[in-house]
Amino acid sequence: MSSKSSNGPDNTTRNLVIGMVVLVVAVGAIFSVLSNKENTSAALPSSVSKADGYGIVYNGDLKGVPVIDIWEDFQCPVCARFEQTNGDYIEKLIEDKKAKVVFHTLSFLGPESALAANAAACSSDENKFLGFHKAFYKNLPAENAGIVTAEYLIALGKFADITSPKFDECVKNLNYKDWVNNVAASGGEKNINSTPTVFINGKEIRRGTSGTDLGEYFDPAAFIKAVEGK
Repeated sequence: MSSKSSNGPDNTTRNLVIGMVVLVVAVGAIFSVLSNKENTSAALPSSVSKADGYGIVYNGDLKGVPVIDIWEDFQCPVCARFEQTNGDYIEKLIEDKKAKVVFHTLSFLGPESALAANAAACSSDENKFLGFHKAFYKNLPAENAGIVTAEYLIALGKFADITSPKFDECVKNLNYKDWVNNVAASGGEKNINSTPTVFINGKEIRRGTSGTDLGEYFDPAAFIKAVEGK
């Protein structure tokens, strides 16, 4: 009776199946936590403030400037549109220290949103969140199409000049899955039920009412006026 080589087809198939099971379990684990309450012992990425709903904060120490809270889901195409419309302006506000900006990465749309949110937190540790944020929306994949994997997110990080092995491990190991849950819990407490939802100084900006009325979300001039008050 002959024995099969350890490198034969059966072994390859077995390893592939094991790998797929591990991935499914990992994705299921990160998605399942989204219905849980706040985990006060969760590891937090850099620049995160519990007081700001576990958001990733820029210019948190500034006083007397507009405070912009952006609640978003990385798989949300309307969020991508908001980023494309106002992202450069928001980055300039951050760079020029003219606003405090807080990004809240929710996971309404499924497990791939949670994976992306975890990776975004990992990018924050590398001081590359804004670049990762822009790169993801610029290359927005179809919703829950199986495209957003650890490998995809690590490759996407290269577009944001992230080359650290620590980022790769953070993405693969889901280091911030509990933080992802805490952002979701915070959003629930604030009754955030759609994305994007944007507040300036605690007041939601005006949504459009028709194809010609873009509101303050998608009319760049109106958004600037809402931020600057002029």
